[in-house]
Amino acid sequence: MILHTEVYGEGEPVVFLHTGLQAGTTDFVKQREALQQSRKVIVPDLRGHGKSVSHDFSNYFEDAADDLRDTLDHLQVEKVHVVGCSLGGLVGLRFAKKFPDRLRSLTLSGITSDKPDNWKEMHAQDVQFQRELLENTEFTSQLDLQHESDWRQFIYMARDEDWYPFDDTSDLGSITVPILFMVGEGNQAEVSTAAKYQTMHENVHVCVIPFASHLVHEEKPDIYTGVLGEFLREVQNRLTV
Repeated sequence: MILHTEVYGEGEPVVFLHTGLQAGTTDFVKQREALQQSRKVIVPDLRGHGKSVSHDFSNYFEDAADDLRDTLDHLQVEKVHVVGCSLGGLVGLRFAKKFPDRLRSLTLSGITSDKPDNWKEMHAQDVQFQRELLENTEFTSQLDLQHESDWRQFIYMARDEDWYPFDDTSDLGSITVPILFMVGEGNQAEVSTAAKYQTMHENVHVCVIPFASHLVHEEKPDIYTGVLGEFLREVQNRLTV
């Protein structure tokens, strides 16, 4: 499907892929505002989010990668820098592996490479937290206004203990473009992931940001934006040499 997408600025295209239950225009706001001064910034609503209406979550990451390819075709954009966090990072990773010829670089945060030993307990805690969120009428009313699809189906999808695509996150070796992985020091599983990713090949760069955790781009936006900008400049310099 072609995703509802907003486009800002002109120049080398950068795609921002939002976190779960956000939308293209509500996430990565500071980063978008900074980069659109010199680049074309593309911010889609992932399927089932915002105005990208879908009720099929059965093969989410595969379909979401196809959606991004179809959307870029529609926009007549050939190669992009992809930036994603959490859900958006997982979609970006699947896109990078499935359509490597469409990628200039990949920036990830908020993902974990390997299933933790206590995954069952972590997942049970997440499910309980989500149940409590669904009982919060102020929260659900806000999401009802933000999303035209039944966003609750996304939460129900995550109740499956095997929903997380560890097969994808466990290995970056097949991706040859430059990769930046940014992580907050407060999430130990993601810090361990950064250490693992850095050993995979010379094009993987990592940045551990203090006083931040899972949503590092929101918690330390100035640092994140600065590092991202420097990374994209370095990639561009290599492409023009």
